[in-house]
Amino acid sequence: MVMSDIRPVLSALLRNRTGAILVSLQVAIALAVLVNAIYIVKQRVDLIGRPTGMDVANMFTVVSSGFTQDHDRLATARNDLAWLRAQPGVVAATRTNAIPLSGGGSSTTIGSQPDTPNDKNVAINYFEVDEGGLETFGVKLAAGRNFRAEEIMPPDPNSTKAPPTAIITKSVARALFGSEDAVGKVVYDSLNRPTTIVGVIDHMHGSWVTWDKVDQVALLPVTPSFGGDNLYIVRTAPGLRDETLRKVEEYLSTSDSTRMIRGVRPLEYYRDRSYLSDRNMAIFLVSITALLAGVTALGIFALATFNVSIRTRQIGTRRAIGARRADIVRYFLVENWLVTTGGVLLGVALAFGVGYWLSTQYELPRLDLYYLLAGVLLLWALGQAAAWQPSRRAARISPSVATRTV
Repeated sequence: MVMSDIRPVLSALLRNRTGAILVSLQVAIALAVLVNAIYIVKQRVDLIGRPTGMDVANMFTVVSSGFTQDHDRLATARNDLAWLRAQPGVVAATRTNAIPLSGGGSSTTIGSQPDTPNDKNVAINYFEVDEGGLETFGVKLAAGRNFRAEEIMPPDPNSTKAPPTAIITKSVARALFGSEDAVGKVVYDSLNRPTTIVGVIDHMHGSWVTWDKVDQVALLPVTPSFGGDNLYIVRTAPGLRDETLRKVEEYLSTSDSTRMIRGVRPLEYYRDRSYLSDRNMAIFLVSITALLAGVTALGIFALATFNVSIRTRQIGTRRAIGARRADIVRYFLVENWLVTTGGVLLGVALAFGVGYWLSTQYELPRLDLYYLLAGVLLLWALGQAAAWQPSRRAARISPSVATRTV
């Protein structure tokens, strides 16, 4: 940019200020919406892409429901698990009470001392599993050990006993004991029943992906008790999930005439369903920002085209007195840069205001300055690109235009 070009450009803009003001306002609104929308999209993408701690890509679920009076749920479960664990490609399988990442599950609170006040208890999402649960989820033990077969409690919906042992995530361990080693510690439920921590999982997500304590998870050595249903989770070797899933569905659908298979689905199905609203929001916001950027570019293009059309004789006169084509292009690019910059300065203030409102109303993180800087550079580049073709057309105007009469 040549500084000597700015003064005559400003004079020309002030004589025809309405269009310039409208385009500057359009740029300001575009910047405020674009920066905040993309920042929200980034938050959604980060949320969806969080590590779950589990081998999600190689896991699937099976829901079996008995529908006759002589259906033996426990015997069916024993037979199913024995068959599942014997299949080539199956790494591990377990029965459980809930599906991780599905939006449905069980929760409770525990404390590190008896009679812990409610506001000091730690909320957990728990999964009832057998000794195969740890390997089925594909989670990693950071400390301690897995459950032993003799620790698995039989199904008893009216039981007054607490599980003898539990495996918890690091997040629960920190909430309960801070930096102390949690293995061997005793925790207490709301009825002051003790349970000993035998293992600590490095990381695992529970059922509710929108919960701020989604990684506060516990595994309990309990055989699930609910009606005539059996819920299995199966983990396969990499690349064998879909093939194994089809074989499992075919076999289990015909192996027991007293039950039906309600569904065999990859764990990814439940994860994607739980994040559906976040994904849709991201797609919607990206579409809106792309549309808004396009409309803004059209506004800049229209203003530049209009300015060229009403200054045809002026451009011809400048060419006649020695102005080069590059001088004409530079003139209109400088003019467009000033209009865009006016909008950008207003847009920066507007973006901060919108970001502050979103952070207070919806508890979103404050707008990152890097996104604002990127938005400013993008709109500057977009403005210059939109004005390039009208500027080139202005440069092609012949000097002879200056001598024509209207």
